[in-house]
Amino acid sequence: MKKEQVVNCQFSVWYPIFKKHTIKSLILPLPQNVIDYLLDDGTLVVSGSDHNTQQTHTNNSDSNAEEDIQWSDDETTTTVTAPEFPEFTSKVLEAINALGGRVFPKLNWSAPRDANWIALNSSLQCHSLSDIFLLFKSSDFITHDLTQPFLVCSDQDSPDPVINYELVLRKWSELIPGGEFRCFVKENKLIAISQRDYTQYYQHILKQEEQICQAIQEFFSQHIQYNFLDEDFVFDVYRDSQGRVWLIDLNPFGEVTDSLLFSWEELTSGGEITQQQVSHHDTRFHHMNRDKGLRKQFYGNYAVSLYVQEGPAFRYTTSEVTVQPSPCLSYRIPRDFVDLSTGEDAYKLIDFLKLKKSQQEESEEEEEEEEENAPQ
Repeated sequence: MKKEQVVNCQFSVWYPIFKKHTIKSLILPLPQNVIDYLLDDGTLVVSGSDHNTQQTHTNNSDSNAEEDIQWSDDETTTTVTAPEFPEFTSKVLEAINALGGRVFPKLNWSAPRDANWIALNSSLQCHSLSDIFLLFKSSDFITHDLTQPFLVCSDQDSPDPVINYELVLRKWSELIPGGEFRCFVKENKLIAISQRDYTQYYQHILKQEEQICQAIQEFFSQHIQYNFLDEDFVFDVYRDSQGRVWLIDLNPFGEVTDSLLFSWEELTSGGEITQQQVSHHDTRFHHMNRDKGLRKQFYGNYAVSLYVQEGPAFRYTTSEVTVQPSPCLSYRIPRDFVDLSTGEDAYKLIDFLKLKKSQQEESEEEEEEEEENAPQ
């Protein structure tokens, strides 16, 4: 994956090309002072002054209280106030209103999907700039966009392209997770399709597999193929209840993008994805339909469907699987806790054990002192 491919997958690059086939969106340049605020490691404080008039009146007391919060009672007490971006706030509110009052926010590449837990409604739906700030400042995905967008690129020796960061506001749409699919394109050929929300089982995918695969292939050949700037890329689509397919996002063809039910080794090997070996799952069912040229294989936690002649490998979760938790759940607790529970960082485990030993010794000393001072 080259740096140029990452640049080409910026929203403002591909949106004008496929505007007719995706959700209505508005793009706003991100001022440097806003970027500095998003990267600030200080206490997270968001302004409430960007709400509409009704919200401002109802939450006025809360907003004033927020700006006067005292975080400690010692002599070094400082008052933490919410930063203000009047001009940018005005533009954001105007854009939100133009999109119906509810938006889905993202930056050049990523949306704060790992931070929905912090929102009051556990949703990425935003009504104001403060809603957006809360999600962005809580998201590792957003921080990655702002600090390391070219981290895994193969051409590290070349200078990093200059990036003009942008706030992307997309008209809020109620998308059913079971209708989202990720598609992998290599040399302008659609080679693989994966269920996007692979931790859940959706019965309609099993029943409509052939129609889904055909609809995505037709959408790709009619609207996407040969129209993008690169020949290797990943695109996400949504198939609605009427069977129409919509483009949701484009991503670089490389490890920075989640390969979901595939592995990047098989996607980049150049060999037939159909010849994969199954090492972690037992085969549940195998069926060959020679008339339709369709072969199905069901594994313990997903199904693979392949058009034997010309078509992509299609994988999705089947009913045989025990529903799994979302991969984003690990972002809801401190990273140190995750490292301790998985053993990924041995030094943190050592420090933790030393701390526990120290606490135990202190507790034993206190007990001894109490016994010595106890009246006889």
